Amino acid sequence: MNTQIKLAKRPVGMPDASTWRIEKNPIPTVGEGEFLVKVEYISLDPAMRGWMNDARSYIPPVQIDDVMRAGCVGQVEESNHPGFQKGDFVYGLGGVQQYVATNGKGWHKIDPRIAPLPVFLGTLGMPGFTAYFGLLNHGMPKAGETVLVSGAAGAVGSIVGQIAKIKGCRVIGIAGGPEKCKYLVEELGFDGAIDYKNEDVKAAVKRLCPNRIDVYFDNVGGEILDIALAQINMHGRIVICGAISQYNNTTAIKGPSNYLSLLVNRARMEGIVVFDNVKNYGTAAQEMGGWIKEGKLKSKEDVYEGIENFYETFQRLFSGKKLGKLVLKVSE
Repeated sequence: MNTQIKLAKRPVGMPDASTWRIEKNPIPTVGEGEFLVKVEYISLDPAMRGWMNDARSYIPPVQIDDVMRAGCVGQVEESNHPGFQKGDFVYGLGGVQQYVATNGKGWHKIDPRIAPLPVFLGTLGMPGFTAYFGLLNHGMPKAGETVLVSGAAGAVGSIVGQIAKIKGCRVIGIAGGPEKCKYLVEELGFDGAIDYKNEDVKAAVKRLCPNRIDVYFDNVGGEILDIALAQINMHGRIVICGAISQYNNTTAIKGPSNYLSLLVNRARMEGIVVFDNVKNYGTAAQEMGGWIKEGKLKSKEDVYEGIENFYETFQRLFSGKKLGKLVLKVSE
């Protein structure tokens, strides 16, 4: 049987356990031009919260009674597809389930000899590619510039900061709690860290960014975005990747009140979506894989086990009880 997590209702605010239901259905059969994937690891990402809303976005919403959308890695068990063979390891948006039959659209082969499978959901997957393309193509950091990253201990932010260091920048990260801030500085090599739970963020940004901010990579939105806007440099760049502080709001989203700083400083603020760069995923993976081998880029996955524990694991995205990339191992 195939254990699946399906969307039962559209949540208002923070999803609760009744947002999804667990079903056991027959393992799907494979038609002509299709293959069957046994899912081994599932990616949990803040974007999943937005995918549940019935609203216009960069990707259609998950429909009620459909399998919850999620990235996953697994192994091909059966194939009637000329491009995929039994035994291949693959990545795709297979959803929160144990097995998925697919025609191959949007699926990519991966090589577990390069890195453990969970890494292909993090550094060498969607979060890593988001960091790579978002920072390099839109933040355009130059050596000697100051880069500020919010959500810096998360799957995207931690990679953004490390790539900025590779490019010769001064990097300051914002994260929640002393453990995460220590991790940023001592393990990832950030030049400084701000604990938004225990510090005055505005004062800390001024102190740690004395030459103001050239690039701000935003994963949280809200008040911290306004603080960054106030400190943006002339011709600075703000990359809008996410707004996790706003995703579970039951009231109107809090937008930037300090946006005229963009005008005064001739700065730019731009939203990014990783799917715009699908054709260049291979290039990003090759370069980041090289950085990993050279010891310049560290990857951290926070792995929990059991598809039946999906809801409890999902909550960690918003409680802060995780470090690095959140992954769910699909047990038998």
